[in-house]
Amino acid sequence: MWIAALELLAILALLFDGVRRPVQRVLEAHPHLIWLVPAGLAAVLCAAAADFGTFSLSLAALAMAYTFAPALCLCAGRARTAGPQAGWREIVAMLLLWGPLEAGAGESLIARPMQGRVHAVAYGVAILLALVLFLLYREFPGMKYGLPKRASDLRNVVAGFAVLLAALIPLGLVLHFLDMPHASRVSSPLIRIALIFAGTALPEEILFRALIQNWLMQRFGSGNWTILASALIFGCAHLDNAPGPLPNWRYAILAAIAGFVFGKVFQKSSSVMASALVHTAVNATKHLWF
Repeated sequence: MWIAALELLAILALLFDGVRRPVQRVLEAHPHLIWLVPAGLAAVLCAAAADFGTFSLSLAALAMAYTFAPALCLCAGRARTAGPQAGWREIVAMLLLWGPLEAGAGESLIARPMQGRVHAVAYGVAILLALVLFLLYREFPGMKYGLPKRASDLRNVVAGFAVLLAALIPLGLVLHFLDMPHASRVSSPLIRIALIFAGTALPEEILFRALIQNWLMQRFGSGNWTILASALIFGCAHLDNAPGPLPNWRYAILAAIAGFVFGKVFQKSSSVMASALVHTAVNATKHLWF
């Protein structure tokens, strides 16, 4: 999984202004270079599939279509920088990034034992492509993808986590989504927490808060109804998630409640890292204690 590890390092590196700014200047001077990104990321996905022994020309064609479709939607025939308000191209590009992964596109082309590994690399490709297109190329406003700038972010993290503990644990027990608390059987809880942050919390916060909620707030204002709409989208995205029979309405309800609090933390904080940390804490509590 060294390819996924390199993807994670690239995603985390973009949190730093010293990494982002030089790339943005290059794209500003040479905007045509943006087309190297989907081609390169498609090659990364193909290289991973080859490394796992499940490469095919059909998979390569799908990888190229997947990476170029959002880039064409967002970049073709349009000025590099975003306007004052998000438009339809942005939301279509987001859906093109998220939809195929959510639907499991291309799973039939991958040997079953390798599907999880290829999906992990594809997830990294999706997040990297989203960051390059929206953060670096379009400079989409309001993403808050950077290191926290205010001490209040930490207070928001603590408050958001406390609210969700009080709300989700009783409701999860009532809905029989959670079992009674038990001592952790995980041998390396710190590693598990790091994997939750890198593999679930940060990518989902980039998609659902920095992109989708941000787009909704630009279009419809930053009130609670907008955050609720984003939270409902987040909840619906968990209908096909285990554990539990599908559609998993219990998970969807709990995820929507969590999504609203994640959204409020994102709204009040200077960085998407704040909501990602709350997300990590909530998921880690579930995996380590329930």
